[in-house]
Amino acid sequence: MKRKLFINLAAGDLKASTDFFLQLGFGFHPQFSDDTASCIVLSDDLYLMLLTNEKFVSFSPNPLINSHQQTEVLNCLSCHSKAEVDELVQKAVKAGGKTYNQPQDHGFMYAHGFQDLDGHVWELVYMEMLQSAV
Repeated sequence: MKRKLFINLAAGDLKASTDFFLQLGFGFHPQFSDDTASCIVLSDDLYLMLLTNEKFVSFSPNPLINSHQQTEVLNCLSCHSKAEVDELVQKAVKAGGKTYNQPQDHGFMYAHGFQDLDGHVWELVYMEMLQSAV
């Protein structure tokens, strides 16, 4: 069975967070969006659900953390090339995000990342072995 993955993250300012990811070039799915949630299309089977803090808390068994001060999750998104990794990081910074480390080239894997407007960590990786397996 083919599955889809929906990553749910809290957004302090839903419109600003939605605009941030649209500036990175990702799509928007209006059917799963309203004034409390935005569905960002990362790929055919991968979606990011940005939820207002109030909506996020209504689904979570635990209190909401301050993701600028604590790390709740490390999201890792594969890219098709080293250039795409660098391009997405540049777009993220231009859209108001920030980097937290330097690019890392391990030969078979190239990685860099950013924090979005809400402090969520996004690792971007290009791995040569993934390209031959896809």
